[in-house]
Amino acid sequence: MAVRATTQTRSGAKSTPPREWQRLKFPESLYNWGGLLLALVFLCYSIIYLNIPLERVSNMFGRVGTLITERYYPPEIDYVLEPDYLSSVFDTIQMAYLGALFGMMMAVPLGWFGAYNMTPSRRFVYPLARLIAMSTRAVHETIWAILFVTILGFGMMAGVLALTMFCIGFAGKLFAEEIEAIDMGQVEALRSTGASELSVMVYAVFPQVRVAFTGIGIYTWDVAFRAATVVGFFGAGGMGWYLKRNVLQIETHRVSAILLSIIVLVLISEAVSAWARARMAKAK
Repeated sequence: MAVRATTQTRSGAKSTPPREWQRLKFPESLYNWGGLLLALVFLCYSIIYLNIPLERVSNMFGRVGTLITERYYPPEIDYVLEPDYLSSVFDTIQMAYLGALFGMMMAVPLGWFGAYNMTPSRRFVYPLARLIAMSTRAVHETIWAILFVTILGFGMMAGVLALTMFCIGFAGKLFAEEIEAIDMGQVEALRSTGASELSVMVYAVFPQVRVAFTGIGIYTWDVAFRAATVVGFFGAGGMGWYLKRNVLQIETHRVSAILLSIIVLVLISEAVSAWARARMAKAK
């Protein structure tokens, strides 16, 4: 608690007491505690309404450990080292690469049109671009995979298109936000010379967002690779197809080996992405 004693100067005159700092004053503190109380009430109501047995949570970890040791251990490592499965791993990497590449190629102009400060038309183009980015991002990549498998049939093409649609909305939103955060001084200076909007984007906008765009691209690839290991479960090919087949055949030891291979590949992808992001950060 701050001391409210008055201080006295050398001349004998009393100075004003120091003001006590408060993060939230009365109205704000009331709203803050009221919101916290509503959140707790909603949490308790949700637990009661959904009939969640909290007493079973303490025993859950023991049951999971018993299930793993009895059904999924030891993993059949030889299965994931077979040439056919290793070929599916390479197919998954290609699917993620193509999906991320095509998605980012379409996300760059979408981010341009969806940036409020740089869009050609704030009345028509801006809301349309934002609607496209929101729509493609709102649909989960597994739903896109099911949709394209239904239209095109089983295979890698459906997976690539599903990841492309996912990356369009994912990267397009991030690109637009980075463009909206640029310094408009360079843009206005170039516009005053009569330069076209394309020249403004190339020479005034992209130099400011180059490093950020590269980081977003790396992150998009990382997310696309994780999604590629799953969309195959719904008929898009790759590692996911092997996972689905062995789950349906109740080959639990092979399933555990496939899951371990997915975890290892995701860890490798995460390490490579972290290294690339660190290199990009030094480029700033």
